[in-house]
Amino acid sequence: MIILRCIDKRKHFMFGGTTSAEACSVVRQSSAARRLSNIRPSGIRRMFSIVQQTSGVISLGIGEPDFTPPIHVINAAKQALDQGKTHYPPSAGIPRLREALAKKAKHDNGLTYDPDNEILVTVGATQAVFLALMAFINPGDEVLLFDPGFVCYEPDVLIAGGVPVFVPLHENDAYRLDADTVMSHITDKTRVIIINSPNNPTGAVFSYDDLLKLTKLVIERDLIVISDEVYEKIVYDTANHRCLAALPKMRERTIVVNSFSKTYAMTGFRVGYALGPAELIDPMLKIHQYSVACVDGTAQHAAVAALEGPQDFVKMMVTEFDRRRKLMYKRINEIDGFHCILPKGAFYIFPNVKEFNMPTADLADFLGKEGKIITVPGSAFGTNGEGYLRLSYATAYEKIEEAMNRIEKAVKKLK
Repeated sequence: MIILRCIDKRKHFMFGGTTSAEACSVVRQSSAARRLSNIRPSGIRRMFSIVQQTSGVISLGIGEPDFTPPIHVINAAKQALDQGKTHYPPSAGIPRLREALAKKAKHDNGLTYDPDNEILVTVGATQAVFLALMAFINPGDEVLLFDPGFVCYEPDVLIAGGVPVFVPLHENDAYRLDADTVMSHITDKTRVIIINSPNNPTGAVFSYDDLLKLTKLVIERDLIVISDEVYEKIVYDTANHRCLAALPKMRERTIVVNSFSKTYAMTGFRVGYALGPAELIDPMLKIHQYSVACVDGTAQHAAVAALEGPQDFVKMMVTEFDRRRKLMYKRINEIDGFHCILPKGAFYIFPNVKEFNMPTADLADFLGKEGKIITVPGSAFGTNGEGYLRLSYATAYEKIEEAMNRIEKAVKKLK
């Protein structure tokens, strides 16, 4: 029996043996699908809403570069519109973008991918992760996640019917990836592991040696790896990003996830992609076709320009992020009650705030109300994130200076 939502409750119509009044009652009493019962609202999006609704705040919450994309990227989008490129593009992505991504993978990582069946253009990296989990997780399969870790992973696993298993990362070990700890969490039900390096929220960059040790476990236990590499270009000092698929025997079992959002400040364009062998990409494409059909064509032409144009913008942006990183690291460690290690990648600092002896969600709310500073409580990133705050330095240097002053002034009231 089909039930239609009732617009005018004064009118009663029979539909499938039920009056419209009865139908309205059923709609009112219905609940969301059970798969959503354990899904919490995003802590990051909550802070984003506060920023939108409050004047005078300084946001250190959203992981979004404050730069405008390079002019040649903007012009490519305009040109695509002027040329009438506004129709449905291919579901997998426009050929020129997939070819450009194949060239990038070869140039950056020495990896060869067939643009026709081993590259999928997605709605940001977040959709790529979601597609991968939906494509390969059966009910009850276990997925290894690092804790703290990006907020989307756990909900995506739950929606796919999987069981998230959390592998702790520890501040006193510089949030290092430890293969022995990973091994202790693997069971016969483990199917997938999600890696994110450079890491959100900790800023850690996993070393080559640690990744190599991990790959031996992955191969031995025949796991699929989703490697989220959206911060690949944002590294500092002597840190080096390593593409997991480029490690020995890993290409055939790795889905590399990336996007244009962080590297080229193209967050609003919502262009991401997945690289992998055809047998991993094809199931993802099937879901992609029936969920979003395709990615905005204009944005894809802009992405082509980002890849094929000069890369000076990326170097400039990372240099500026580094300047801000050093400022925030210095100032936050000068504030009583805060201490943190120096991040090696991404654009986040993850200070320890356990000395305040209060839930970090409450501390974040206090800083928002008292200092008009938006931060993200570490608890949004997992149980192991409790006792920490995530602060983004993807905002102007001068705003960071003011934000540190406000935080210092505000927390004095807690002592």
